[in-house]
Amino acid sequence: MGATQTSAIATPAPSPVVVLTGASSGIGRATARALARRGAALILAARDREALDEVAAECRKLGADTLAVSADVTDPQAVRAVAHAAIARYRRIDVWINNVGVGAVGRFDQVPLDVHRRVIETNLIGHLNGAHIALLHFRERGRGTLINMVSIGGWVSAPYAAAYTASKFGLRGFGQSLRAELSNAPRIHVCDVFPGFVDTPGMSHGANYTRRFVRPLPPLLSPEVVAQRIVGLIDRPRPVLTIGSAAHIGRLTRSFAPELRGAIARRVFDFLLSRTHSSPQTEGNLFDVSRGHDVHGGFRGPSYAPLWLAAGGLLGAIAVVALAARARRSAH
Repeated sequence: MGATQTSAIATPAPSPVVVLTGASSGIGRATARALARRGAALILAARDREALDEVAAECRKLGADTLAVSADVTDPQAVRAVAHAAIARYRRIDVWINNVGVGAVGRFDQVPLDVHRRVIETNLIGHLNGAHIALLHFRERGRGTLINMVSIGGWVSAPYAAAYTASKFGLRGFGQSLRAELSNAPRIHVCDVFPGFVDTPGMSHGANYTRRFVRPLPPLLSPEVVAQRIVGLIDRPRPVLTIGSAAHIGRLTRSFAPELRGAIARRVFDFLLSRTHSSPQTEGNLFDVSRGHDVHGGFRGPSYAPLWLAAGGLLGAIAVVALAARARRSAH
């Protein structure tokens, strides 16, 4: 899929000039609004042109000079076109935010291989495509900030989300490798963001092969909270930003008894799936962009209350396993 831009007139821009992919919904849309309020010049990218134009209009109303570019991040030529449009319009890029993310839920061998491949291509290769063109530009300028959206999935593996987990673990290693390469370039920053579950449409937009309605586990973060933390990295870059209690627990306990923790997680997820209503099998938005583009997923509310008990049990079990493993190590 190629890229289409609204304008290519060279225009002096305020600082910072920010490229944001995945800007049409969820965290991306909330981040676009937050950046607009911050006074950034914006280059917004996503597959759905109509939804992208809506977000761009919102940002302009907030006072931000905004350029909308339709692009699929799995296409390196389209990603390069995003960068070229930004430089043609503003003469530079200060911040590049890789925010695109998709998922597929279901037993690994029951999910088609082309769906797994699409998840990996979007989440991992899409970030590589963005990072490649951004870092070339940053090295030329001697400065810049690359922000990669990872997730709690980069710390903790999840049953029934094998490709998603693989992509997020890969992103964590990718960021570490880039920071090592750039250790002699102190004005170029690579920041990895690890939020817990967020109340966005992402879960309902993803592919689902469980034939059951799937909801994210609480506690759920607000997209606006995550967006504000992302914007904060512009002024104070840091290698790793972990957001939310679930993500912090995942990060602290990731090396303790991972097999036992995974078995516990599978039991909890099986229990939750057995308590939800049936749902048709779907490829979600992996190949089709004609989905809703709201900021919020609508997963909060009274009907969500029963999941808190299961989520608390899972987090508690992980903490107990971690403490037991730590005690055994201390004893040895």
